[in-house]
Amino acid sequence: MAKKSAIEKNNRRRRLAAQYAEKRAKLKAAARDKSATLTERMQASMKLAELPRNSSKTRIRNRCEITGRPRGYYRKLRMSRNKLRELASQGLIPGMVKASW
Repeated sequence: MAKKSAIEKNNRRRRLAAQYAEKRAKLKAAARDKSATLTERMQASMKLAELPRNSSKTRIRNRCEITGRPRGYYRKLRMSRNKLRELASQGLIPGMVKASW
Protein backbone atom coordinates (compact mmCIF):
# COMPACT_ATOMS: atom_id res chain seq x y z
CA MET A 1 0.00 0.00 0.00
CA ALA A 2 1.39 3.38 -1.02
CA LYS A 3 1.61 6.31 1.38
CA LYS A 4 -1.63 8.27 1.58
CA SER A 5 0.29 11.50 1.04
CA ALA A 6 1.71 10.23 -2.28
CA ILE A 7 -1.73 9.16 -3.46
CA GLU A 8 -3.26 12.50 -2.42
CA LYS A 9 -0.46 14.44 -4.11
CA ASN A 10 -1.16 12.58 -7.34
CA ASN A 11 -4.91 13.26 -7.02
CA ARG A 12 -4.14 16.95 -6.54
CA ARG A 13 -2.07 16.87 -9.73
CA ARG A 14 -4.99 15.28 -11.62
CA ARG A 15 -7.36 18.01 -10.43
CA LEU A 16 -4.90 20.80 -11.35
CA ALA A 17 -4.25 19.27 -14.79
CA ALA A 18 -7.98 19.13 -15.49
CA GLN A 19 -8.47 22.70 -14.21
CA TYR A 20 -5.73 24.22 -16.38
CA ALA A 21 -6.06 21.92 -19.44
CA GLU A 22 -7.92 24.42 -21.65
CA LYS A 23 -5.72 27.40 -20.73
CA ARG A 24 -2.57 25.34 -21.19
CA ALA A 25 -3.72 24.10 -24.63
CA LYS A 26 -4.42 27.67 -25.82
CA LEU A 27 -1.03 28.93 -24.65
CA LYS A 28 0.77 25.97 -26.25
CA ALA A 29 -1.02 26.61 -29.54
CA ALA A 30 -0.07 30.30 -29.38
CA ALA A 31 3.56 29.45 -28.60
CA ARG A 32 3.76 27.05 -31.56
CA ASP A 33 1.95 29.30 -34.04
CA LYS A 34 4.48 30.07 -36.78
CA SER A 35 2.37 32.89 -38.23
CA ALA A 36 2.56 34.91 -34.97
CA THR A 37 5.43 37.28 -34.27
CA LEU A 38 8.37 36.20 -32.18
CA THR A 39 7.40 38.47 -29.27
CA GLU A 40 3.83 37.07 -29.18
CA ARG A 41 5.19 33.54 -29.14
CA MET A 42 7.65 34.38 -26.36
CA GLN A 43 4.90 36.00 -24.29
CA ALA A 44 2.75 32.87 -24.67
CA SER A 45 5.63 30.63 -23.59
CA MET A 46 6.35 32.89 -20.59
CA LYS A 47 2.69 32.71 -19.51
CA LEU A 48 2.84 28.95 -19.93
CA ALA A 49 5.89 28.84 -17.66
CA GLU A 50 4.02 30.86 -15.00
CA LEU A 51 1.33 28.19 -14.65
CA PRO A 52 1.72 25.73 -11.75
CA ARG A 53 4.10 22.88 -12.50
CA ASN A 54 1.66 20.29 -11.24
CA SER A 55 -0.93 21.45 -13.76
CA SER A 56 1.06 19.70 -16.47
CA LYS A 57 -0.37 16.36 -17.57
CA THR A 58 3.08 14.76 -17.67
CA ARG A 59 3.48 15.20 -13.89
CA ILE A 60 0.65 12.74 -13.21
CA ARG A 61 1.80 9.28 -12.14
CA ASN A 62 -0.25 6.22 -13.08
CA ARG A 63 -1.16 4.42 -9.87
CA CYS A 64 -3.15 1.31 -9.02
CA GLU A 65 -6.77 2.18 -8.17
CA ILE A 66 -6.79 -0.32 -5.30
CA THR A 67 -3.37 -0.09 -3.64
CA GLY A 68 -1.82 3.09 -5.07
CA ARG A 69 1.25 1.17 -6.26
CA PRO A 70 3.06 3.18 -8.98
CA ARG A 71 5.00 0.33 -10.60
CA GLY A 72 3.78 -2.60 -12.69
CA TYR A 73 0.70 -0.66 -13.80
CA TYR A 74 -1.67 -1.94 -16.49
CA ARG A 75 -3.34 1.02 -18.21
CA LYS A 76 -6.23 -0.93 -19.63
CA LEU A 77 -7.28 -2.24 -16.20
CA ARG A 78 -5.97 0.70 -14.12
CA MET A 79 -4.35 -1.60 -11.55
CA SER A 80 -0.99 -3.05 -10.66
CA ARG A 81 0.22 -6.50 -11.64
CA ASN A 82 -0.09 -7.78 -8.06
CA LYS A 83 -3.76 -6.96 -7.67
CA LEU A 84 -4.45 -8.06 -11.22
CA ARG A 85 -3.08 -11.53 -10.51
CA GLU A 86 -4.84 -11.75 -7.17
CA LEU A 87 -8.25 -10.73 -8.53
CA ALA A 88 -7.87 -12.87 -11.66
CA SER A 89 -7.08 -15.93 -9.55
CA GLN A 90 -10.23 -15.31 -7.52
CA GLY A 91 -12.23 -14.99 -10.75
CA LEU A 92 -13.28 -11.40 -10.05
CA ILE A 93 -12.18 -9.99 -13.42
CA PRO A 94 -14.69 -10.89 -16.16
CA GLY A 95 -13.19 -12.68 -19.14
CA MET A 96 -9.78 -13.24 -17.57
CA VAL A 97 -8.71 -16.85 -17.18
CA LYS A 98 -5.52 -18.15 -15.62
CA ALA A 99 -3.52 -20.10 -18.17
CA SER A 100 -1.98 -23.45 -17.29
CA TRP A 101 -0.27 -26.10 -19.42
